[in-house]
Amino acid sequence: MKYQDYLFSVAPMMDWTDRHCRVFHRLMSRRARLYTEMLTTGAVIHGDRRRLLGFDASEHPVALQLGGSDPGDLAAAATIGEDFGYDEINLNVGCPSDRVKDGRFGACLMAEPALVAEGVAAMKRAVTIPVTVKCRIGIDDQDPEVALDVLARSVIAAGADALIVHARKAWLNGLSPKENRDIPPLDYDRVYRLKAALPDVPVIINGGIAGVAEAKRHLDHVDGVMLGRVAYQEPWRLLDVDPELFGEAAPHNTMKDVFAAMVPYIEEQLARGTKLHSMTRHFVGAFHGVPGARAFRRHLAENGVRPGAGIDVLRDAIAQVEDRRALVAA
Repeated sequence: MKYQDYLFSVAPMMDWTDRHCRVFHRLMSRRARLYTEMLTTGAVIHGDRRRLLGFDASEHPVALQLGGSDPGDLAAAATIGEDFGYDEINLNVGCPSDRVKDGRFGACLMAEPALVAEGVAAMKRAVTIPVTVKCRIGIDDQDPEVALDVLARSVIAAGADALIVHARKAWLNGLSPKENRDIPPLDYDRVYRLKAALPDVPVIINGGIAGVAEAKRHLDHVDGVMLGRVAYQEPWRLLDVDPELFGEAAPHNTMKDVFAAMVPYIEEQLARGTKLHSMTRHFVGAFHGVPGARAFRRHLAENGVRPGAGIDVLRDAIAQVEDRRALVAA
């Protein structure tokens, strides 16, 4: 594994980072590492694998994020993911939702580092691709100085190839999943200290990072940065990733160029019966701050959901936007 592989990534986000979203994001950065939504081991093992796990070849490098705690199930699901062609298996030890807690996976596993390590070890034995862990700095009344260190050292000893740390605690008792995104204070310094203590392990920071300029500042302290909501809600920011972080030209110069490149994929999906809205719902922030952005969003919202909606809906929406580079500061 190369540290540069993890220099920049887009976070796994439930209901957001599906295959259509990932194809869209890939058109803005060749180098960003992309992640699936979290899939439970049960869904992967027993569900419709082609529907759940299928992805477009353009998405590489792309990682499969798993939710689960049973080492045998994790190994089986990881094997399936590797067979599908994923470049990495990531274990979710950070999601704070009640459903996740009830299923004994996600952030509640911060309290069971030995079990997490067993799962990592089982996956490492089962696959040849990297196995990584995404966690919080702690949960509830845990001391992050102790909890994060114990979890990190446990999974590293088990063979984890990298750690992605969301720099907030998760409060499983008393806060909703939505509140957990903002209320617990961010503690980037805690992640920096973890990296200093683990110089030979890739450590990636996540949580509240507003864009590529801020990402560059974090890279003075850690090996990689993962953007979440801002990458989804203001996707135009991804056009800066390759030039600013990798010293390479972006795949496309403007968001209008990105959409021109997206059209063949959308037409192919429409021909397969995919609804237009299931793709265009990921585009609403594409022209944030650009004249015509509101008309663009309104046109997609009103027309993209109509039965039989086709590519002309998107073209007509884009025509509402002023033809200039869509990178405007928020």
